[in-house]
Amino acid sequence: MIYWAQLLHFYQPPTQVPSVLRKICNESYRPLIHVFEEYPNARLTINFNGVLTDMLIDCGHRDVIDGLRSLAESGQLEFTGTGKYHPILPLIPREEVERQINLNAQTNGRFFGRSYAPQGFFPPEMCYSKDILQPVTKSGYRWIVVSGIACPSQWPMDIIYRAECHGQDIAVFFRDDVLSNRISFQALGAKEFIAHLEQWQGNRENIYVVTAMDAETYGHHIQGWERIFLAKVYEELESAAEPLEEVKQANVLAGQHTALLANGETAGKIQMVTVSQLLDLFPSAPAVEPKPSSWSTTADDIKVANYYPLWQDKNNEVHRLQWEHLGICIDLTNKALECADNEESRRSATIARGLLDRAEHSCQMWWASNRPMWDINLIHMGLLDQCRTVVNAYRAINKSGAHEETKRDYYRRAVAAREIRSKLEDRLFAQ
Repeated sequence: MIYWAQLLHFYQPPTQVPSVLRKICNESYRPLIHVFEEYPNARLTINFNGVLTDMLIDCGHRDVIDGLRSLAESGQLEFTGTGKYHPILPLIPREEVERQINLNAQTNGRFFGRSYAPQGFFPPEMCYSKDILQPVTKSGYRWIVVSGIACPSQWPMDIIYRAECHGQDIAVFFRDDVLSNRISFQALGAKEFIAHLEQWQGNRENIYVVTAMDAETYGHHIQGWERIFLAKVYEELESAAEPLEEVKQANVLAGQHTALLANGETAGKIQMVTVSQLLDLFPSAPAVEPKPSSWSTTADDIKVANYYPLWQDKNNEVHRLQWEHLGICIDLTNKALECADNEESRRSATIARGLLDRAEHSCQMWWASNRPMWDINLIHMGLLDQCRTVVNAYRAINKSGAHEETKRDYYRRAVAAREIRSKLEDRLFAQ
C-alpha cells in the first residue's frame, strides 16, 4: 500500500488588502472546498494561520471557515498548529515563538471550534532549527513537518524519524520537495503523479509520501489547477479503488492493527491519509537532528550556513536592516510592558504588543530577498508596522513612572530604529 499524506498551507499576510483576499477566496479557497466535498474519500492535513482566520471573518468570508470546519468535523481533514502571524520561528526569541503558537491556537480554536484539534505542527515556510523544538513539544504536538532538504539520513519511506528535545521526542515528517514542487509548477499531471507514487513503492509492502504546498497554488497561482490536477487525482484514485462493505485493517506493522477505512469507503493501491494517521501505520526510527533549513533552502545554501535565504540572507543588506530594526521593536515592547504603570502607558504598551505580533510576519523579508522577489511597497508596509510598534512602545515607556535614565536609554534606542529605517529606505530607493 502507498499512503499519500497531502498538506496544504493557507496563509495571507496581515498587510493583505480586502480586494485581493476576496479574489483568492473566489479563485482558490471556495473551489478547493467544493472539490473536497465532491470527493469525500479524500484526506488531507491543512495549516491555517490565525491571521487569515481573522481576516476572513472581518471581511465577510466566514463561509470559508464554516466549510473547512464541516470537513474537519466529518473527519476528512485535520489541522496543524503554527505561528499566528507567520513569523520565521528560528529567527525570533523563544518567548515570541511561544506567544505566536499560543495566539494561533486561541484564534483558530475560537472560530473552528472543537474541530480544531491539531496533533502536528507546521513551522511557517518550514523554517526549522532545533531551537524551536522545545516550544513545539511544550505545546503538546506529536509531530512536526519540515523540508526534505533537512533530512540528515536515509530518506524515510517506511519509517518515521524522531527528534529529541530535553527528554521529550517528536515525530518528524519530511516533505517530498521534488514531488511537491513538480505539482506546484505544473510539471506533471494527475496520471503522472500516480505513476510516480507507484514506481516509488518498489518491493516494499508499504510506503508513505508527504507532499506540501501553498493552498493558493490551486486556483489562484494556477487557474483551475484544483480541477485539472487535484480533482483528477481524486477521480483516478476513486476509479481504481474497490468499495469496502466493512471496516478493513489498513496495515499491520509492529504488531499493531490500524483501521483507517470506515463503512462505504474505498481501498486501492494508493490510500489517502492525514499526516497524523501515518503515526499509527509506520514504526518509529532512531532520533535524528534535521538540518536547519526552509522549504526554499538549497543544498548549496546549507553548505554555507545560509539556512533561510529568502528571509535572512547573509549577503542581503536589506534583510540585515530589517532584522536589526525588528530586534529593537521587540526590546522596546518588552520594556514598555514592564514599565507600564498607569492607564495611558498601559494603553500604549498594549497597542505596541498587538502591532509587534503582526510586525513579525515573514512576507516583508520574502519580498526583500531578490531571489527573485522584490517589491518596495510590500517591504515598506511591513516596516510601517514595525515603526508603529516603536512609536507606541516608546510612548508607553515615556508616559510611565520609569526612571528618567531608563527613558533616555530607550529614547536612544528609538532614535537608532529611526536611523535604521532611513538606511533601509535608502536601500529601497537604490535597488
